[in-house]
Amino acid sequence: MPSSPQQVRIAVTRPVSLALLRCELTHLARTPIDIDRAREQHAAYEQALSRVGCRLERLPEAPMLADSVFVEDTAIVLDEIAVVTRPGAPSRRAETDSVADVLGRYRRIAGIAAPATLDGGDVLRVNRTLYVGLSGRSSRSGIEQLAGHVAPLGYRVEAVPVHGCLHLKSAVTVVGPETVLVNPQFVATEPFRGLEWIEVDPAEPLGANALLLGDEVIYPASKPRTAERLRRRGLVVCEVDVSELERAEGAVTCCSLVFVGADAPQP
Repeated sequence: MPSSPQQVRIAVTRPVSLALLRCELTHLARTPIDIDRAREQHAAYEQALSRVGCRLERLPEAPMLADSVFVEDTAIVLDEIAVVTRPGAPSRRAETDSVADVLGRYRRIAGIAAPATLDGGDVLRVNRTLYVGLSGRSSRSGIEQLAGHVAPLGYRVEAVPVHGCLHLKSAVTVVGPETVLVNPQFVATEPFRGLEWIEVDPAEPLGANALLLGDEVIYPASKPRTAERLRRRGLVVCEVDVSELERAEGAVTCCSLVFVGADAPQP
């Protein structure tokens, strides 16, 4: 007799495309990207996800979509719903259909309608609050549409202006219960009152992006000073080399969509 499906942590990922060489760039100057090395780093990143208990759902490579490895921007996955975004960069809008197909096996799907824009990298969940970056990629109308989808489910949505970086999660991420890693030069800290803050090392302004999975923080190896600040606060840090993806304005949250879902039943 088949057993009931088990709840597992799922990570949706997509391989690095050769087209990454022509990725969208907003705040960084274009520098050469070693595609082979980027693919090796992405594979090691996936191994880190697996090691902390994620079951990988790998989307096929999208050879014509330069930024498609950065799947986080295509959806916001909550316990009750998945909201498929409308990315702020027009070149990225073709990424969402394949992501929606996968997420539809696990969640009810909602979407963001034109002309509004919303990138998943601008959405930070802390308990039942969604902080959403007002950035160059996410519009106020996109934030309002997101609120319309999630407020009936008991979530509060708060818009947070972002400046000097690509997304809200370039400026602040969750690294522990009620604890955020933040660069106050990129985002006002007032919206995060009541939470404990760890500030990035001033020499590492792009060091605020971290991925908390269970009791471990997956964190870029290129930011050793901030990693040490996290360790001094008692956090377990798993460093991964994503240096080639960083050249494309990527980071550790960008390369996966992580959520809890029901695994396929076993016979």
